[in-house]
Amino acid sequence: MSVPLSKLGLGAGQFRLEGVHAPRGRSPEAEVGEILAVAARSGLRVFDTTSNSGYAEAVVGAHMPQPCRFRMMVKAGRTDRGPDFVEAEARASLRRLGLQRADAIIVQMAGDLFGPHGREVWDRLLALRDEGLFEFVGISVYASDDPLGVVKRFKPDIIQAPASLLDQRLLIDGTLATLAEWGVEVQLRSIFLQGLLFLPPDRVPGEFKLAASRLSRVRRMIAEGRSDPLQAALGFALSRQEASSVIVGVTSAAELQAVVAAAMSPPPELDWDEMALDDPAALDRPGWAAA
Repeated sequence: MSVPLSKLGLGAGQFRLEGVHAPRGRSPEAEVGEILAVAARSGLRVFDTTSNSGYAEAVVGAHMPQPCRFRMMVKAGRTDRGPDFVEAEARASLRRLGLQRADAIIVQMAGDLFGPHGREVWDRLLALRDEGLFEFVGISVYASDDPLGVVKRFKPDIIQAPASLLDQRLLIDGTLATLAEWGVEVQLRSIFLQGLLFLPPDRVPGEFKLAASRLSRVRRMIAEGRSDPLQAALGFALSRQEASSVIVGVTSAAELQAVVAAAMSPPPELDWDEMALDDPAALDRPGWAAA
């Protein structure tokens, strides 16, 4: 297995499981099964459930290739419901996924840990780790969450953070490098920024209109480098030494096959520094989290 594929992980956030028929007339559940089969054959090592939707977890559990060779990342329940609820949901997630234990449980929003039940929930997650249900406990962060401060306070084993060739803030300021030096496992997410790099100029969301010319320039640089947006986005993320894993979302097996093929290609020689956007108000949109 190539080094890029050893870092590539799969997230379930884009799975079409809400009544939307999958490509080629397949049922959504069958398409998920094929996606998981492609991931297993390709040697992807990390699978992130992305959402604690009971139905989605049950579908994944029913179609997971056996024996399961993925490092499974389970998302914690809502912290505002208290530690008992979070523990019950964690155990239910394992049952739905058909697992006795998982590699990690991840708090979905760092800010929730600063709420009324935050510390109690965190302590309960650590207790579940000590019990052996999970090997690691992690936190998903945004650039605006002060990731270094979050890590200093809670000392997670894993941090999931957004980083892409368009959103390089946590790389430029050294945050992710510092976390790696502290011994925290860094997993990159949102590397496609909800497909922003793939959209034609007339379909760029309104929040990014001011950056439209910059996006056009980035696309031109990629084309002039004899590459394409998918290969460039993957090449950038997979080349980051700060990260142990790069989690991507897909809607079909064909999309995953394209991602795997692009990841196996030699990374393009591009000026990554010239491609970064600098609009935090747009880059921090919560909707980008699963991209």
